[in-house]
Amino acid sequence: MTVPVPESPGAKFQRLVEIMARLRAPGGCPWDREQTFDSIKPYTLEETYEVMDAIDARDWDELAAELGDLLLQPVFYAQMAAEENRFRIEDCLDAIAGKLIRRHPHVFGDGSARTPDEVVHRWEQIKAEERREKGHIDDGMLSRVSRSQPALAEGQQIGSKVARAGFDWANPDQVLEKLREELAELNDARRGGSREEIAGELGDLLFVIVNLARHLEVDAEQSLRGASAKFRKRFGYLERRLTEQGRAVEGTPLEELESLWQEAKAQA
Repeated sequence: MTVPVPESPGAKFQRLVEIMARLRAPGGCPWDREQTFDSIKPYTLEETYEVMDAIDARDWDELAAELGDLLLQPVFYAQMAAEENRFRIEDCLDAIAGKLIRRHPHVFGDGSARTPDEVVHRWEQIKAEERREKGHIDDGMLSRVSRSQPALAEGQQIGSKVARAGFDWANPDQVLEKLREELAELNDARRGGSREEIAGELGDLLFVIVNLARHLEVDAEQSLRGASAKFRKRFGYLERRLTEQGRAVEGTPLEELESLWQEAKAQA
């Protein structure tokens, strides 16, 4: 009896590449054929968040499926690029494999790194060297922090970048003191400032909170997502309890809503 040989990951990946090429070819899918780099961008972001949702839910079957959806995104971009003779998926794979080897000299070379912090420090050094070799003009330490990512993530990355240069609070207590200062400034703006001044002070307050998360070694983006998920669950409980009584949230006295909210909190 011949035991079938499992298909390799490489062969499975090549099949995906070929399917995408067929979808984009003449006679393929009208929707896929009309897509552009710009039209696909929103789907890339959507798939990323769906992966995060599956991780949060610890739904491993769903995570496998969502990672497949996310994996399609670079294959889609690379196919469009190949049609314009810009690059191919092979170039993407070579680029990331080469980058991982270059930036891990403690694994693939004679470098050394004993702690995660040393690894990050060396990674940043190597990245800066690569940019200089390519002739890129460095517009400053923060020039490589993406402006298109979620604001909480951007703020946390900015804080991390400048902290490596020594521009940082010494400990969480100092950040909390700054937080109290920003709260007072927001209060002053709320009493007599313009809408723009209030927005500015609120932004300052949020930025300090993001940096407090960094000092506490918490991901601000994920922390807020967790709080939103918790709120969804508790509010859903509140709605269900009212529905059982043939009522709705609208028109229910706030005191009663607060009582149901406390019940919901007790369920967690």
